[in-house]
Amino acid sequence: MELRQLEYFVAVTEEASFTKAAARLHVAQPGVSAQIRQLERELGQPLLDRSGRTVRLTEVGAAVLPYARAALAAIEGARLSVDELTGLLRGHVTIGTIDWIRSLELPAMLAGFHRDHPQVEITVTQDDSATLVDGLLTGRIDLAFISLGSERPEGLRTQVVIEQALYAAVAPDHELAGRSAVALRTLATRDLVSLPKGTGLRAVLDEACADAGLRPRIAFEAAEPPVLAQLAAQGLGVAILPESAARAYADELHLMPIVRPRLQGRIALAWRAEGPRSPAARAVISRARDRWPG
Repeated sequence: MELRQLEYFVAVTEEASFTKAAARLHVAQPGVSAQIRQLERELGQPLLDRSGRTVRLTEVGAAVLPYARAALAAIEGARLSVDELTGLLRGHVTIGTIDWIRSLELPAMLAGFHRDHPQVEITVTQDDSATLVDGLLTGRIDLAFISLGSERPEGLRTQVVIEQALYAAVAPDHELAGRSAVALRTLATRDLVSLPKGTGLRAVLDEACADAGLRPRIAFEAAEPPVLAQLAAQGLGVAILPESAARAYADELHLMPIVRPRLQGRIALAWRAEGPRSPAARAVISRARDRWPG
């Protein structure tokens, strides 16, 4: 039994797919399949049910999985202990981010970190906040910039780095274009253009409407604020945007802060409450917290 076989087995289990596991491991899919079949031959039992659309654990596989994870964690712990004792910082760190916080200048921070620690490999991935939170909790992501609703996700520590008002943006000929501000109750009776569920901005909107006994009329959803602005410019509804994103379209759209109540969006650094496993991840988190103290 080889550690590589256990690593492949855990990856396939977590991805529920040989193809996705191979992509995650940066190896060819036939190699993953061959190694897991070898592991099954050595154990004398099938570990994975390959009969459906997704790969599932057999009863034996479910029993083996925690031992496989423990073995991999033990090896990783041994490596990290040696690295810490020798003062060598290396390894791999994954940083997640929502895609509309370019003003944070994340690349500049990463460039400085790479100059100081060239043996640390860093992957940056973009997704919605809900997916990033799941990645943090499952250990796929070490640090993330997420959009927060009213509550901090359980199991995470957070540090707010940006707080800004939410704005309504409409085409110049929209019926609301003459207003300097707009009440939430007024917005709830109009067609809205919003980020999808799973984003912090949408959570702020939905929570505020629920507290006021309102049901927002979401006409269009899009994953990126620029698309929301373009839809609003075409007269398809009122775009709900963070202030920084809204002001980028001040020449094309009429902007209004949302009032009664005022809605605030928050961007935060987030990491697992129990702390990252690797010195490299801890170093990146420390650098980010110093760079964006909130």
